[in-house]
Amino acid sequence: MYRNLRGRPGVVLAAVAVAQFAVALDLSVVNVALPSMRTALGFAPLGLSWVVHAYALTLGGFLLLGGRASDLYGRRRLFVLGLVVFGLCSLAGGLAQAPWQLIAARAGQGIGAAAATPAALAMLTTTYTEGPQRVRALGVWSGVNAAGGALGVLAGGLLTEYAGWRWVMLINLPIVAVALALVLAGVPVEVRPVRRERLDVLGAVLVTGGVGLLVLDVVRADTQGWGSPATLVMFVAAAALLAAFVLVESRSPAPLLRFGLLRSRWVAGANVLVFFAAAGQFAAFYFISLYMQQVLDMGAAATGLAFLPFSASLVAGTVVATRVTATRTPRASLVPGALLAAVGLGWFACISPDGGFLTDVLGPCVVTGVGVGLVIAPIVVAATTGVAPREAGMASGLMNSSRQLGGCIGLAALAAIAAHRTGTATDPAALNDGYALGLAVAAALFVLAAVVAIAVLPRRRADVRIPQSTAPTENLLEGTSS
Repeated sequence: MYRNLRGRPGVVLAAVAVAQFAVALDLSVVNVALPSMRTALGFAPLGLSWVVHAYALTLGGFLLLGGRASDLYGRRRLFVLGLVVFGLCSLAGGLAQAPWQLIAARAGQGIGAAAATPAALAMLTTTYTEGPQRVRALGVWSGVNAAGGALGVLAGGLLTEYAGWRWVMLINLPIVAVALALVLAGVPVEVRPVRRERLDVLGAVLVTGGVGLLVLDVVRADTQGWGSPATLVMFVAAAALLAAFVLVESRSPAPLLRFGLLRSRWVAGANVLVFFAAAGQFAAFYFISLYMQQVLDMGAAATGLAFLPFSASLVAGTVVATRVTATRTPRASLVPGALLAAVGLGWFACISPDGGFLTDVLGPCVVTGVGVGLVIAPIVVAATTGVAPREAGMASGLMNSSRQLGGCIGLAALAAIAAHRTGTATDPAALNDGYALGLAVAAALFVLAAVVAIAVLPRRRADVRIPQSTAPTENLLEGTSS
C-alpha cells in the first residue's frame, strides 16, 4: 500500500514555497543584469542570450524526468538534491570568470530546478489531501511562484545597480539554505521502498532530448529565422524524438508518463490551458519591461519598482482564487481569471510612445495581475485533481513542462511577431508598435485559455475519474503516518 509523506505540513509548505521562490526568481532576475554581465565577462552579442536560454533549456528538458524520478526515488531526496545542485551552481555563476562558466552554471541551475520543482509540488499534493487544505497550500505555492517571477525584475534591477551583477546569482544561496533547513526540520526521511519500478531510461532520453531540442530550436529561431533550414531540421528531429517517446511509453510497463492521465479532462485541460496562459504571461513580462526601458526611458531599478503593483495585484488574485477554489471547482476561477487577464493585456496593447507609467502601465498592471493570479493558483489544483499519490510527481512534472514549454514558445513566437512589425526601425514609436502588437496577441492567448477552461474542464470535481495504472502500488513507501 502507498502511504503519504506527511511530516509537519506547515513546515513542508514553507520549505516548498521558499525553494519555488528561488526557482521562479531565476527565470527573470538575470534579464536586467545582462548588459553588466556582457561588460564584465566579455560576452559576444549572440552569446549573451544563452545566459537566459541555458536555464530555460535544461529546466524545460528535464522537468518530466525530475517528476517521475521523484515518484520512484523519493520526493524529499530529489527535492534536497535539486536544491543542492541549484545552490552550488548559483555559487559557481556568481564566481564565474568567463562566459562559458556562467552559461554552464545557468544550465546547472536549470537541472537542479527541474529536480526540485516537481518534487516540491508532489510533496504538497501528498502532504495535503484533496479538499480545501490542499487548495490553500497550492494557492500559496502558486502565489510564491508567480511573485518570484514578477519580483525577479525588481531584484535584478536593484542588485545590479547597487551591489553588482554577481549578486543576481549569489542571492540564491541564503534562500536555498533556508529551504534546506526547513526540510531538515519538518520533512521526515523516507523509508526505503520494498518494491520499486525501474526508471524508464529510454523514455527519459527520448523526452529530454525531444523537449530540449524543441526549446533550443525555439530560442534559436530569433537569430536563425523561423523558416531557415536549420530551424526546420531541428524541429523535425525534435518531433521524431517525441513521437518515439510516445511509442515507447505506450508499451512500457513503467512509463515516464502514463498516457492514461491524459484521459482525465482535468489533467488534459489544465495542461493545455497552462500552455496558453504561460505563453501569454511570459511574453507580456518581456514586452512590458522593454516598453518601460526603451520607450519610456526608465532605468533598471525604476523598471523593477514599476512591477510592484503587478506583484501585489497578482497576490490579491491568488488569495481570491484560493478561496473560490476551496468551495467550488478550479473552473470557477480559471474562466473569469483568463478573461480578466485578456482584458488587462488588451488594455496594455493601447500603449503610446508618448505615454507614462501612470497613464499606460499602472491600470493594465493591476487588471492583468488580478487575472493572472486567478489563473495560476487553481491551475495546479486542476492538473492534480484525481491523481493517485504514487503519480503525483508525474502529474507535477507534466504540468510544469507544459508551463515551461508554453512560456518559451510563446515568448519566442511573440517576440518574432513584434520584431516583424518593428522591422529595422529603432525609434520609440516603431518599438511601441511592435510591443503593442505582441501584447495584443498575448491577450488573445488568454482568450484561448478561457475557451479551453469552458470547453474541456468539468463543472464538478467528481465528473471525471482518472483510469488507474495497473503497475504495482508498492513502488514507493513514504513515511509511516497516514
